Amino acid sequence: MKRRGFFLAILLLMVVSLLITACGQQPVAEKPKEPAKEAPKTEAPKGDGSLTRVKAAGKVMVGTDDTYPPFEFRDDKNQLIGFDVDLMNEIAKRLGVKAEFVPTAWDGIIPSLEAKKFDAIISGMNITEERQKSVNFSQPYVAAGQVIVVRKDNNTVKKLDDLAGKVVAVQIGTTNEDEAKKIKGIKQVKTFNTFVDAFTDVANKRSDATIADEPVGKYYLTQKPDVFKIVGDAFARAPMGIAIRKEDKELLDAVNKALADMKKDGAFATISKKWFGEVMSDK
Repeated sequence: MKRRGFFLAILLLMVVSLLITACGQQPVAEKPKEPAKEAPKTEAPKGDGSLTRVKAAGKVMVGTDDTYPPFEFRDDKNQLIGFDVDLMNEIAKRLGVKAEFVPTAWDGIIPSLEAKKFDAIISGMNITEERQKSVNFSQPYVAAGQVIVVRKDNNTVKKLDDLAGKVVAVQIGTTNEDEAKKIKGIKQVKTFNTFVDAFTDVANKRSDATIADEPVGKYYLTQKPDVFKIVGDAFARAPMGIAIRKEDKELLDAVNKALADMKKDGAFATISKKWFGEVMSDK
C-alpha cells in the first residue's frame, strides 16, 4: 500500500509541474507586418520621342522614288537631285540634322515607311483619303493637276474622253493609275514600276498616252520636245505632302513648322523657282 501511495504522489507532482510550466509560457506576439513599399514613381516620357530619335541619329531617313523628275531623279553623274530633294535637305537643316535618302520602289514605299526603314517619304506623293489611313501627311507643299501626254504625231487624242478605246501607260500605285481606270471605254491601263518606263512605252508607240502630274509632263516636254506633247486641260488637281508614320507626331509637327517658316522667309519660293520657274501653289 505504501508503494502504491508513493507512486500516486509522484504522479501528482508531475501533473502539477506540467500545469505550472504551461501557465508560465506566454504566447509570443507576432511583429506587425510592415506595409509593402511602393515602387518609386517615375514620370512618363513626354511626347512620342520621334524628333528626339532623329536628332540623336543626326539624320532623318527619307524614302523616295528617284525616277520622278523634276521632283526626284538622277543626273548624268547619278546624283540624286530635284525639287523634293532640295526641299527636304532644307527641312532637315532646320531640324538640325541631315537628310539621307533611301531610293525605294513606289509600290512598296508606304509599307517600307510602316516597317521603319526610314522616317518619312517625300516623292511627289498626293494626299489621298486612302493613304491617310496608313500615314499622316504634312501640310501640303505643292498642288498639281494631271495631264495627258501623247506622242507629238498623235492627233487622235485631244482630250480625256478621247482615251476611250486607247492604251494608257502609267506608274503602278499612283493617282494617275486611279484616274486612268475611271475613263469610260478605255481599252487597257498598262502599269509600270517607274514613270520613265511609261513614257518610254508611249515614245515607242506601244501605248497611246500616259497620264502624269502636270509638272512631270512639262518636264518631259522640255527634255524631248520633238517626241511628246500635252493635250487637253489639267484635271484632278490634288495636293502633295510629306508622309510620316502615324505615331511620329512630334516629327510631323517639326516638319510642318519648317515648311511654314520656309514659306514665310522665301526659302520655299527660291527652291520652287529653281525647278518650276515659278512659285508653286499648295492649293
